[in-house]
Amino acid sequence: MSITQIIKSFTLWEFLKAHALTFRYMWKAKATFYYPFEKNPISPRFRGEHALRRYPNGEERCIACKLCEAICPALAITIEAEPRDDGSRRTTRYDIDMTKCIYCGLCQEACPVDAIVEGPNFEFSTETREELIYDKAKLLDNGDRWERAIAANLAADAPYR
Repeated sequence: MSITQIIKSFTLWEFLKAHALTFRYMWKAKATFYYPFEKNPISPRFRGEHALRRYPNGEERCIACKLCEAICPALAITIEAEPRDDGSRRTTRYDIDMTKCIYCGLCQEACPVDAIVEGPNFEFSTETREELIYDKAKLLDNGDRWERAIAANLAADAPYR
């Protein structure tokens, strides 16, 4: 079928139907969000910026089992640990290279004490690559900043874990 035959077969009724559809959607409310001012709701299972959590008494949760380091498919987590005076182990170094991280959530699933979690923050841009290597202090700071949201997300997701 040639172009001229297609044009001739296109009737006036079909032309009006197509334009009616266009005008119908032209006057509807827009589905666009004005991002910095309006934000979509995020799921409790959203995986954003990493954080290390603390117990309510202020002690860090991480028991240095190194399961998160072992399960990380991107090899983004580095942990060094030492025993404490009371016999328990705690981390002396906990680094996550966010340039390697693929946000799979396996570290969060492997952690037996919910120490490492992926929080609700998705707005973390930097100017240099070095700023994307998170050390223990940065991770604990993220945990302190986002603790309420993280605890609420874990509680909402608890029936499915």
